[in-house]
Amino acid sequence: MSELKTLGLFMVTALAEIVGCYLPYLWLREGKTIWLLLPAALSLALFAWLLTLHPTASGRVYAAYGGVYIFMAVVWLWLVDGIRPTTWDMVGSAVALLGMAIIMFAPRSM
Repeated sequence: MSELKTLGLFMVTALAEIVGCYLPYLWLREGKTIWLLLPAALSLALFAWLLTLHPTASGRVYAAYGGVYIFMAVVWLWLVDGIRPTTWDMVGSAVALLGMAIIMFAPRSM
């Protein structure tokens, strides 16, 4: 799987997880309709399925995915919550993405 395809798949996966967690938050904390739990459950099911599409060991995928999740959560902070990330948010996200790249793309002997 190419590096860009892997990164894109991780980003879609993170978005599915964030949406799946954000919708119950809206219901519980913002008083929105309980019907948000239905798309939330579907989004979390999509998240779990997307993680299975990577052609490498699950533990490696889960570890690397965490780095992309951090980045996507900071993007969510900016775009959805309307809070501009700090320099340290951006540095932390860059470090997390670097960790993901090392885990996923480092040369390995078979």
